[in-house]
Amino acid sequence: MLKALFEYQFLQNALAAGILASIVCGIIGVIVVEKKLVMMSGGIAHTAYGGVGFGYLFGFEPIIGAFLFAVSAAFGIGYIKRKGGARSDVIISLFWSLGMALGIVFIALMPGYPPDLSSYLFGNILSVTKSDLLLMLFLTIIVTAVIGAFFRYWKAYLFDHEFAAILGMKTTFLEYLLLVLIAMTVVVMIRVAGIIMVLSLLTAPAALAAFFSNKLKNRMLLAVIFGILFCLAGLWISYYLNIASGACIVIISALSYFAGFAYKAGRTRYRKRKGMKVR
Repeated sequence: MLKALFEYQFLQNALAAGILASIVCGIIGVIVVEKKLVMMSGGIAHTAYGGVGFGYLFGFEPIIGAFLFAVSAAFGIGYIKRKGGARSDVIISLFWSLGMALGIVFIALMPGYPPDLSSYLFGNILSVTKSDLLLMLFLTIIVTAVIGAFFRYWKAYLFDHEFAAILGMKTTFLEYLLLVLIAMTVVVMIRVAGIIMVLSLLTAPAALAAFFSNKLKNRMLLAVIFGILFCLAGLWISYYLNIASGACIVIISALSYFAGFAYKAGRTRYRKRKGMKVR
């Protein structure tokens, strides 16, 4: 595959896409896992499907439509949740279903034959184009820069948002900002893992990194490394076996987490039997 990497542009694009997706997943995924926002992230991701259909119906890049719908869902979920108008799980489920339904309706309204949406639903890293890469690079730079600029605030916000508010931090701003960053991350990952399987790549590297470090910065770095390894392994397997790349990446991510969980559980039991301190 190394030789083919230098010969084929689509493999080079796939490698770059995997690295960019891993960077944003590693950074945002740690925050998502720590703040227990996994299902909210899933709601934002599935709402993006409406944007894909919207883009196809009105003749512009579907990934741009996915971005617009994902950001709108992030603001909508955040606003309704803060106003206390409904339970958060109800809001998420409604946005989740509405986005998928709108995507189906928009595609049905298109004249002629409907497009193949499997790469948006299940991911196909081998079909990433240069325009996709440019958007992914732009969003990755924004996410990384924002997290870096507000890193001290994120640590306080993750530790205790009420305590952060007492210290004078604008927790409302941080919450909305986080939701928008999640929406950006989802858009970056759509072509890699797909809307349906995006949660695995968002959470597995971050959750696995938590087994090895308690420090926020170290966990983000480890999550990025794990994400890159998962994407490279999934890309290699999908290329040689000619199967869906997104599915390969997700399977490797999930199995790696389960292996890490088993190792952690076994290590904890061993230390307890030996009367050692459990960390």
